[in-house]
Amino acid sequence: MGFNFIGKKIGFALTGSHCTLDKVMPVMEELVDKGAELTPILSEAILTHETRFGTPEKWRSQVIDITGNEPITTIPEAEPIGPQNLFDIIIVAPCTGNTTAKLANAITDTTVVMSIKAQLRNKRPVVLAIATNDGLGNNAKNIGYLINTPNLYFVPFGQDAPEGKPNSLVSRMDLIVDTVEYALKGKQLQPVVIEHKGV
Repeated sequence: MGFNFIGKKIGFALTGSHCTLDKVMPVMEELVDKGAELTPILSEAILTHETRFGTPEKWRSQVIDITGNEPITTIPEAEPIGPQNLFDIIIVAPCTGNTTAKLANAITDTTVVMSIKAQLRNKRPVVLAIATNDGLGNNAKNIGYLINTPNLYFVPFGQDAPEGKPNSLVSRMDLIVDTVEYALKGKQLQPVVIEHKGV
């Protein structure tokens, strides 16, 4: 029998790796189908940047349609996550290099990072699904630091384009649900570094 997500309260944060968002929407749907209660958390980039992958209105309406809940979109809205114990777990997918760097260096100036900070205050789990072009560049030190931070769990990741973008690291978004199951038990899904296979 599989893991029971019924009644689990999950914050699902999206940051500005716009090319990855289409791979994350089915994960949100799967968690809802499994009985989880999802609240979207949208970064400033998602709310303001129109790209070839979609408009802010598209992404906002899509996550509302999937979850049935209005998203958290500001730092003041995110701050009560801690004192009110709003979530059993927070997922950040995709988690950009910018968000990774801010988290590693305690810079809390975005909605998503405030959400993570508020969750960690309660020693509750946060799952990061990274998508960064400099994961083996300047962000390597930040990823290394966060991997060793209590209550942070990584969706297994690898080089998604080693010949064209050798520093790029992207998590296997199809492993988010498995990672969440492990994280809710206080465990890291292994191995963390895998062959990406372009999934």
